[in-house]
Amino acid sequence: MAEIARLSGHRDWIDLDFVERERTPKPAMAQGIQSHVAGLSLSNTTDLLADLDVERSRKAVHDWAQKANLQPEPGQSPNQIALDETVIRINDQQFWLYAAADPETNDLLHVRLFSTTTKALTEICLRELQHKHDVETAVFLVDGAQHLQTAL
Repeated sequence: MAEIARLSGHRDWIDLDFVERERTPKPAMAQGIQSHVAGLSLSNTTDLLADLDVERSRKAVHDWAQKANLQPEPGQSPNQIALDETVIRINDQQFWLYAAADPETNDLLHVRLFSTTTKALTEICLRELQHKHDVETAVFLVDGAQHLQTAL
């Protein structure tokens, strides 16, 4: 399954076997995990859940995401990095999802969601990627998007 598909639509890929008690409906929990993993802040994720009449703390959402173990692993040192951004819709709002992946392993290295796309935001995403992984000698693979090429 393409990684981008994990951030919208069905949430079957989220394994909720860690749930011990069902205080929160599983579909709402999966929506919260999906939204937070996609880059929504904990505050925005709890607001989204509140719109679904599910009141949970930021700590609860953070714990769900940690227990689901879906965050990219830090400390990798890839030879190549495929970097791209795409527009996604979450609850009728448009966001730009940046993703960096190792094309050899197909592992996601970094994912970031922004409400707009600019060179400065691309640079923020790249700085975060640098802090998580050793990418100094990596070759970046990007398409013709000018803001990606300029930021690199």
